[in-house]
Amino acid sequence: MARIRVGLVGCGFVSELHMYAFRRVYGVDVEVAAVAARGDRVVDFAARHQIPRVYRSFAEAIADGELDIIDICTPPNLHAGMIVSAMQAGKHVICEKPFAGYFGREGDAQPIGKHVPKALMYERVLEEMDATRAAIERTGKLFMYAEDWIYAPAVTKTAEILRATKDKILFMKGEESHSGSHAAHAAQWAMTGGGSLIRMGCHPLSAVLYLKQVEAKARGESIRVASVTCDVGNVTAVLKPEERTYIKANPVDVEDWGTLTATFSDGTKATVFSGDMIMGGVRNLIETYTSGGSLFANITPNTHLMSYQTSEEKLASVYITEKVDRKTGWQYVCLEEEWTRGYLQEIQDFMECAATGRQPLSDLALAYETIKVNYAGYWAAEEGRRVVL
Repeated sequence: MARIRVGLVGCGFVSELHMYAFRRVYGVDVEVAAVAARGDRVVDFAARHQIPRVYRSFAEAIADGELDIIDICTPPNLHAGMIVSAMQAGKHVICEKPFAGYFGREGDAQPIGKHVPKALMYERVLEEMDATRAAIERTGKLFMYAEDWIYAPAVTKTAEILRATKDKILFMKGEESHSGSHAAHAAQWAMTGGGSLIRMGCHPLSAVLYLKQVEAKARGESIRVASVTCDVGNVTAVLKPEERTYIKANPVDVEDWGTLTATFSDGTKATVFSGDMIMGGVRNLIETYTSGGSLFANITPNTHLMSYQTSEEKLASVYITEKVDRKTGWQYVCLEEEWTRGYLQEIQDFMECAATGRQPLSDLALAYETIKVNYAGYWAAEEGRRVVL
């Protein structure tokens, strides 16, 4: 089997997760042969991960004729353009979430999150996604959507049970939340395409959309999202500066709290919550209530290991879980986080797809539908009504 050579674009937090997963691919000969980023950190990143080639621009990376795959781990406002350029250059593409978004156009009043109508954003995002999808399909190359929740063992086991029982999903409830992003771009709509609902809520939203399609296929039904209601807000705006010791959210024109409810064409429901004010570590949860049972996917926190400790100093080198602000007291210790949250399985699937030509579990259709429903939610929240799709 020929070696698959990957070019990584970006060298931040998610790039570290991807590198951890690439090193653990089995049955496929894979090499991360290049990394591209503008800052000086990329040199240290390449040295630490023994990546032979370093590029200072995206254009250089996609011009590298030896690369088979471009793995895009950049801020969301760059995704669509990079996807199309890389695939037109003959590369398969892995792209981190979100697939697309509205990041502003010439003449928009600033900041766009406060001034551009969400109905207009929805319309323009769909136009852009349609154009991006058409461009992807013309290349004949693989598009792989890096939605790790689809590969998380708790979600894949939920899907297995649904296939076996063929039970009807009546209601799903999903959440991703934590104490707020440290990244400056997370506060700005023009960089991220929204706030907590798209930055974090996209994960449980993709999971409920995926599980509903698992059910539909198992039962021989056709099910789609029929309508969306939503509410968003800036609950941390009430905090005084001295009250922001642990809460990191400080939005400019995005929400730090959001709840979206999707009604499916069969009359069933799913609610997704995301928040930037939840302390105690990141929460990644999916509850599925069916005609024959209940399934609780506690991705994080889980009870693989519970710890009660008294010394922060002694634990300085010990990782507990993402976004936890202290290591003492009772803690839910996340074991093999990259496996628990699906990163290893995601990259394994993508490398097998590149080697064999089959389509990935997390694909273009899921990427498109997630953004469509998310932006319908923003529209519904702004106008205070149900948006019918």
